Parts: sequence; C-alpha cells; structure tokens
Amino acid sequence: MTRTIQFESWTHPVPLTISDNLPIEVTEKALLDFTAFKNWISALRTNLERQATPGHTFEFDPWVLAELKVHSIHMFQTKDGPRPGFMTVEAILHRNEEPKVLDRVVFLRGGSVAVLMILRPKDSRNERYVILTDQPRIGACSTNFLEIPAGMLDDSDEIKGKAIQEIEEETNLTVRKEELIDLTALALEGERQDEDLQNGIYMSPANLDEFIPLFLWEKDLDRKEIEALKGRLTGERTSDETITLRIIAYEELWKIGARDAKTLASWALYEGLNGAGKIEEKLHEIRIGRFG
Repeated sequence: MTRTIQFESWTHPVPLTISDNLPIEVTEKALLDFTAFKNWISALRTNLERQATPGHTFEFDPWVLAELKVHSIHMFQTKDGPRPGFMTVEAILHRNEEPKVLDRVVFLRGGSVAVLMILRPKDSRNERYVILTDQPRIGACSTNFLEIPAGMLDDSDEIKGKAIQEIEEETNLTVRKEELIDLTALALEGERQDEDLQNGIYMSPANLDEFIPLFLWEKDLDRKEIEALKGRLTGERTSDETITLRIIAYEELWKIGARDAKTLASWALYEGLNGAGKIEEKLHEIRIGRFG
C-alpha cells in the first residue's frame, strides 16, 4: 500500500508517493522537513530550471520531474526524540526525445565534513605527518578502515564548527576555527558555476546526495610535541572504543589512503593547491592573524 500527496513546492504538480512501510512516527511534515530532502529537492528544482539557459545541453528538450517516490526512511534517536536520518527516494524524469525517461533511486543522507590533519616539525618543515582514524566501516566490509577524520553534518549549517567537533571527538586535539583551510572552496575559487552544487566532493553522484567539504589543519610544532603526540595518539582508542588513531608519514598517504575517496581527494587537493602556492599563502595569513 502507498499514499500519494501533491508535492506543492515545484513549478508544476508533482505527485509524491509515500510507502506505507515507513516507521509510524514518520509524518508527512517530518518527511518534507528532513534537511537532506529539502536541500536535495531545492537544488534539483534550481538545476532543472537552469536547462532554459541559452546553450544548455537540454535547452530545447529539458528534463522534467514527473514523479517522486519515497521508498524507505531510517530514523535517528536523539535527545529531542526520533528524527529522519537516511531516506531512499526515487526520482522519475521525462523528456520528449530519446532517452525519454530518467529513473534514479537516490540515497539521501546530507552532507559530511572531513579534515586532513598535517603535523610539521619546526626544525624540519619538509617532514610531515598525518593523523588517520582506524575504525569499522561495514559498507566496505572492514573492521579497521583507514581514513582522515570525518563525520556527518546532520542539520548543522556551521561547517567549520562541525569539522572542529569531529576533530575533537576523534582525536582529542583542540583546533581553532581560524586555523582551518577549506581545500574544496579554495580549489573552486573563480570557477564558473552553472549549477547549484555544494563546495565539496560528491562521493557517488549518480545515486547519493552526500557532499563532503574537505578541510586542512596544518600545524608547525616542536619536534618533542610531535613525538609526544605520536606516543599518545598512535593506537589510542577514543571513548566509544571503535576508533583507533594512527600517525603516518605524509609521503605514505596516497598509498595508505588509496581506498578512501575523501582521503585520496584531500591529498590530491593539497598537492595541487600546494604546488600553486595557495596553501603556504593561507598558512601565512593564519600565522599573522589574517583570517578573512
């Protein structure tokens, strides 16, 4: 059994079919107010409207959203009660010419954030070390997956604040907001943006809405401080007993992190921006207190 409502927030009537198999606490309002769904549908609407732009690939035969189907939703239990966490939605689009139908099932979970953490000894800035987390990632069938610290944004609009929260939760290190460099935003500076897209990497854009802004925290420390961190962090478990911290040489990151898209992407952005002189420029601004 299903129920269908008229989805009003669109340029034309779009039926929204909702499975009756959803948890009983999922009301239509809770579903429509789910942040990941609202952000996804807003961007989809904007980008479909932009097909009318002269020169667009589909200017004269645009894709039109014909129907939405909500197949499943997973609820998170929070201190304020249950709220939507993950949603599976099917979007059916039509156009006149072949291919006439675009039918895609999308897993909605919203944005995440990840941080590349680099430590440099003050007496040898060519030496670099990276902090990684080692934890179970069942989607990859792994119990000790290596990656840079990361976490979901949930409903947070304060991305830097969320990045700091993840760092502190996973590494117990204290980071100031002005010390973070947004690698993805820095790489995209000056780029023409023809669509409503986030300043982050999209992990699997065909069927997943997740985007991840990648940040850099690079710190010059006395060698004895780095050695103390190595001794304290390497192999240390965080409070939930699922994350173990590892410190590796930066030169090994591209190999050790090759299975994790965000780790490899952060390395690639860092290499590109560093080669263009952008990283040192930002680090200099941080050192002299210019945080604009």
